[in-house]
Amino acid sequence: MSVTNGCIATIERAAPTGQVKDTGRRLRAGVFFGEGVGMHLSGLEVVVVGGGVAGLAAAAALVQRGARVTVLEQAGGFLEVGAGIQISPNGARVLAALGQREGLSEIALRSRAVVLREGQSGRPVLRLALPEDGPGFHLIHRADIITLLERAAAGIHTRFVAHVTQITPEGPRPSVTLAGGERVSADLVLGADGLHSVLRKTLNPTAQDAPFFTGQVAWRALIPCAPDAPREAEVFMGPGRHLVSYPLRGGAMRNIVAVEERTDWAQEGWNHPDNPATMRRAFAGFGGPVPDWLAQVDKLWLWGLFRHPVAPCWQAGHAAVLGDAAHPTLPFMAQGANMALEDAFCLVRQLEQAATIPDALARYQMARKGRVTRVVAAATKNARNYHLRTPFAQIAHMALRVSGKLAPNAPLRQFGWIYDHDVTET
Repeated sequence: MSVTNGCIATIERAAPTGQVKDTGRRLRAGVFFGEGVGMHLSGLEVVVVGGGVAGLAAAAALVQRGARVTVLEQAGGFLEVGAGIQISPNGARVLAALGQREGLSEIALRSRAVVLREGQSGRPVLRLALPEDGPGFHLIHRADIITLLERAAAGIHTRFVAHVTQITPEGPRPSVTLAGGERVSADLVLGADGLHSVLRKTLNPTAQDAPFFTGQVAWRALIPCAPDAPREAEVFMGPGRHLVSYPLRGGAMRNIVAVEERTDWAQEGWNHPDNPATMRRAFAGFGGPVPDWLAQVDKLWLWGLFRHPVAPCWQAGHAAVLGDAAHPTLPFMAQGANMALEDAFCLVRQLEQAATIPDALARYQMARKGRVTRVVAAATKNARNYHLRTPFAQIAHMALRVSGKLAPNAPLRQFGWIYDHDVTET
């Protein structure tokens, strides 16, 4: 037994080469090989709780390696919910490894730049050109990335309206209990069930990890967009608020995310409707194209931004969490979906390389926890940079303009540790 990043993990050691350790698991999932040789995933039975980006990415990587995967999704289907997300090179590499390089190019818009603008005037502060080659930065509707992952996960079994009430990770066959009492067991259970993960709570029963309101709320909206709109993400910065916008689906629609600092809190989640007039009042002082964009909003959703700590323990026995279930992040680095993709591929890679399932899951947590903790911290810090007030905003914007002329690629290099990371490397 060992302590891994604050999580007590039992790591089973491999038997000597040529011997099989009898653990009561079925041979297809439990044959132990020599140290470093790893497991065959063919026939491994896996239950994935949650059919979002993390869950479907893990399901895809597993089924492509011969595992038998069941996804339990509490919704009635893979619905067209949410709005736009950004896939950066680190996430695009995972989609390519899952066989969706061409699909991503076809269904997403490749982002050419990120443009920071003054909120009041709309005047550009810094234009950061994005690379035209390599994996690239992509603008995509959340429903479309779900479609890509469904294609990659062909062969999985999906059960909708499957509400999970309990997960028992102990033993070689962990089990999932559904509302109504039905129990489903497997060789491995993965919790990709988001902010309010049942498995996260099970793995961390005494953790002091209650989320707290950050003093910020966000609106999401979609409006029509001109097909010739620039393929770039624009960030309009103002005192205590900012607005991000970019085109989606070939330029047919425009994604808007607007964030405001306030003392009145709002609930978490994407599906809380709000009055468009409230958002228009919050951004009444913004100029450029913003007033016209906001005038077109007829439906929008509001949610409170809460800071969640990274889970102390991600795994135990034959069960593990990934994505938002392990490390919810604020949206200010656009890395939520990308970290979920990385988690999924890393977890399956560890299953391929480790001698046992518990060993693989412990290694997965060790490989991922430090990186995601750093990304979560960067996202938290970035919010403050967008919301500066006078005179700090003017000073910061002047510095950005100067740096943009002297070292135009410096901001991209600053976050190279995020974007250049390749979790698919062997």
